Amino acid sequence: MRRFFVLFTLLVANAVGGRGQSPYESSADFAKYAMKLREQALLKVEPQVFVPTTSRTSMTRFPWKTNIVTTVFWIGEAAAGNNPVPNVKSSWDANWTSNYGGYDTPDPGSRRNFIPVSFTPRQNPFYCALPYNDVTHGQFKPEAALVIPWFKQAYTEPGRSVCKDRWLAIRKGNRTAYAQWEDCGPFRTDHFQYVFQNERPKANLNRGAGLDVSPAVRDYLGLGPTDVTDWQFVEVRDVPPGPWRNFGDNNHFVIAKRLGEQKVAQETTEKTKK
Repeated sequence: MRRFFVLFTLLVANAVGGRGQSPYESSADFAKYAMKLREQALLKVEPQVFVPTTSRTSMTRFPWKTNIVTTVFWIGEAAAGNNPVPNVKSSWDANWTSNYGGYDTPDPGSRRNFIPVSFTPRQNPFYCALPYNDVTHGQFKPEAALVIPWFKQAYTEPGRSVCKDRWLAIRKGNRTAYAQWEDCGPFRTDHFQYVFQNERPKANLNRGAGLDVSPAVRDYLGLGPTDVTDWQFVEVRDVPPGPWRNFGDNNHFVIAKRLGEQKVAQETTEKTKK
């Protein structure tokens, strides 16, 4: 702003050069003239800001993480080989399998429309894991408030994760799926320098994998067991229509739909009573 005032002063001085050179004789006219010069100076000094008219423009807030080795995991997965920790529970949900509704089988023959054929998931089948956990022993990690971009906006109470249920866009070629962050990994839970900053994933047993995705994400993007994708964080308002909006008590769109239906039912009941 200091630069602006210097520029503004110079513009006025150059344009006016003394009262005798100004075409505005009254003080009121000169004030209007000065304000016009101020607006012109602002346009030169400050970038123009356009108010978005669609909901998809804020995606650039979070940069894409490109060429990330991506592996597939699933709720209920047993420990084996390169998966030393079973996925019966998650970093944030001790009863993950039961809360989901059952074993999220990765077998394509036992799935239809991105969900298992044996039950309807009670949580979003489009889920993923990143190698950071903002909570340890029921408390936020010391760096959490400093490195998580949305910490202040999402904070509700001590030790309640602000990362769980966060939305990601995951891209492979010309297809993009959307998923919610529901677990921590692969392998690490402390790599905030990669998840929120500019580092690359660390070396690990899965070729340096930096993202785990669910069978639903795998099927939508056509991924192999180990593949390469790009990803970025997105706001809820930037998640477009798709199968990722259909299921889950943790799914913002399912919650909004239920609240809307409840409101309509309540209004209908009140009208009936009148």
